[in-house]
Amino acid sequence: MSEQEHWLGKPYYSLDAYCRHTYGKKLYKIALNAGLTCPNRDGTLDTRGCIFCSAGGSGDFAIDMKAVPTVAAQLAEGRKLFTCKNIHDEKAGSHYIAYFQAYTNTYGPISYLRKIYEDALAEDTVRGISIATRPDCITEEILTILVDLKNKFSDKFVWIELGLQTIHEKTARYIRRGYELSCFDNAVRLLQNASIPIITHVIIGLPGESECDICHTIDYLNQTGIWGVKLQLLHILKGTDLETLYRSGSISVLSKEAYLDILIHCLERLSPETVVHRLTGDGAGDLLLAPLWSLNKRDVLNSLHHEMKIRQTFQGRLINGGYE
Repeated sequence: MSEQEHWLGKPYYSLDAYCRHTYGKKLYKIALNAGLTCPNRDGTLDTRGCIFCSAGGSGDFAIDMKAVPTVAAQLAEGRKLFTCKNIHDEKAGSHYIAYFQAYTNTYGPISYLRKIYEDALAEDTVRGISIATRPDCITEEILTILVDLKNKFSDKFVWIELGLQTIHEKTARYIRRGYELSCFDNAVRLLQNASIPIITHVIIGLPGESECDICHTIDYLNQTGIWGVKLQLLHILKGTDLETLYRSGSISVLSKEAYLDILIHCLERLSPETVVHRLTGDGAGDLLLAPLWSLNKRDVLNSLHHEMKIRQTFQGRLINGGYE
């Protein structure tokens, strides 16, 4: 099978392609809010959060926990949303990824974390869980839980999503990330030793970063051997410190054309074995200030595919080359 066939005709290795080859079908993601917080918000490191993070802890599309307090009930609500969209595989029924999205999802009482993970994995229609967190919140206790879950639910998967955003310490301080790159490296080592697949979040368009800086982050990820990546466009959301900077004219956002150009260069440098989980990101319409062109996600992806076809390029094309 050629790479293009394996990638289902796309010029990159998408999560959809991975799921269809691994599980025989598309998996739909249900975003959950487990009512947790973050060391960058509760005073442990800071109280303001990262400068780009919304009041919802990047979980603005997650089910409202106040209205739907349990994981099982949130998953049921999520399934209803997909049913309303007429998304259903008539052959075997739809299956889902339970995505613990809002805030830091390994930051809480160990007994509670174990329970919410198990509650999600116990659902028949859930094929696995994906847990969004910070590298400085990967502890030995967390690793023990993850390994136990893998053994208990051996027919299901457990993924960890680490918010890296950038490898550059100057940028990391500016966005108030709250940990050094060595912390990310340590978390990756611990998770890989436990055979837990890692998805890394990277933001394109951070203030002060050049295209060269961004590509160096991609090169670095190739060296770590992470399993998946989410490439996220920088959004300016209401209520964030980025909003103040944007309104004052201190920072700007990328045009669609500029973003696609950088994104293509990132994909060209990304290992072809790395699964691409995201290529643009979703900004909630009532919170997004800029760039407004990103609200039309289908147009962004169609434009990306068209431009990559014109350039006759694909993920990993420059993997063995240098970046100037």
